[in-house]
Amino acid sequence: LVDACRGDFGTSYSYGMPVSDMILEKLPITLCLSGMAFLLMLVCSIPLGIYTAKHAGGKIDRAILVLNQVIMAVPPFFAGILITYVFGLIFRWFQPGAFVSYDVSVGRFLYYLIFPAVAIALPTIAMTVKLLRSSLIDEMKKDYVRTAYSKGNGTNTVLYRHVLKNAIIPVVTFLAMTLTDMIAGSVIMEQVFSIPGIGRILITSISNRDYPVV
Repeated sequence: LVDACRGDFGTSYSYGMPVSDMILEKLPITLCLSGMAFLLMLVCSIPLGIYTAKHAGGKIDRAILVLNQVIMAVPPFFAGILITYVFGLIFRWFQPGAFVSYDVSVGRFLYYLIFPAVAIALPTIAMTVKLLRSSLIDEMKKDYVRTAYSKGNGTNTVLYRHVLKNAIIPVVTFLAMTLTDMIAGSVIMEQVFSIPGIGRILITSISNRDYPVV
C-alpha cells in the first residue's frame, strides 16, 4: 500500500512488467477518447441549449426535447453498437476493430476515436441541453432581465451579455461531474470499438485475476 501511494503498483502477474508502465502506455488513449467526447459535448450542447431556450415552445424545441428523452433512455454501449453497425458496416465510414495507434498515424487515430466519442457524448449532450434550457428560461423570468429590456437592449444582447453568464453556473458544475463519467464510460466503450486503452487492460486483468493491474 505504501508503494502504491508512491506510484509503484507492483508487477503484473500476466505480463511480467511494471503495472505503472502498462497504465502510462494506455492512459493517453483513454484520456484522448474522453477529451474528444467532452469537446463534442460542449460544441453541440451549449448552442442547442441556447437555441431551444430562445425558441421555447416552438416545433423545433419540442422535437429536440423528444429527441433528448430518447437519447437519454439509450445506454451508451447500445448507442456504440448502433453507431458501429450503421456507420461501420452499412455506410463503411470506418472499419470496426481496425484501431490505428497514434504512433502510426495521428490523423487516423483521431478519426477512429470520433465514433466512440459520439457514443459517449450523446447522453451527456441531451442532459446538458435540457439543463441549460431550463436554467436560461428560469433566468429570463428574473427582474434584472426586465430591467435590461427596459434600457432598450435587444434579445440577443440580454441573452448573451446578462442571462447566459448566470444560467451557465449550474451547467459548469454539471460538466465537471460529467467529465469523470465520460472517463468511466470510455472504459466500456473501448470494448465495443476494440480500442486498446485502460478498459482493455482492466477487463483482461479481471479475467486473468491479475490483481496488481486491477
